Amino acid sequence: MPASRMQAMRLTDAAATRVKALMASAGKAEGGLRVGVKKGGCAGMEYTMEFVDAPARFDEVVEDRDVKLFIDAKAVLYLLGTEMDFVTDKLSSKFVFNNPNQTSACGCGESIALNPARPEALEGA
Repeated sequence: MPASRMQAMRLTDAAATRVKALMASAGKAEGGLRVGVKKGGCAGMEYTMEFVDAPARFDEVVEDRDVKLFIDAKAVLYLLGTEMDFVTDKLSSKFVFNNPNQTSACGCGESIALNPARPEALEGA
C-alpha cells in the first residue's frame, strides 16, 4: 500500500482476536470479513458484516492483524478511518465501530447517521 494512502479500516487487538475466533468456529480457514453499510434503522444506516470466501469485484481489501477485511465498494467513503473494536461488559459483547464519519446514532446504538469522508480530510493522511 502506498504511504500516502489512508487505510480504509483498522482493527483493535480485541476485534481481530474475536473475528479470528468466529471464523475458526465457522470453519472458515480462508476468506475474510466483509464490512459495509446499508440504509435502515431509526438513524438512517446500519453496519453490515458477513464472512465470505473472497472479496466482491470492487471491494477494498484490507489486511490488519492477520485478518482480511473486504470493504464494500459502496461503503468505503463512509468507513474511511474507522476502527473496529470488540467490547464486553456485564450484559453484552459486541463489535463497536469508532467512525470519524458518524454524525449521530439512535438511542439503542443499532443504527447510525454517516457522512462520506470529505476529500480535504484525506489530504496528508
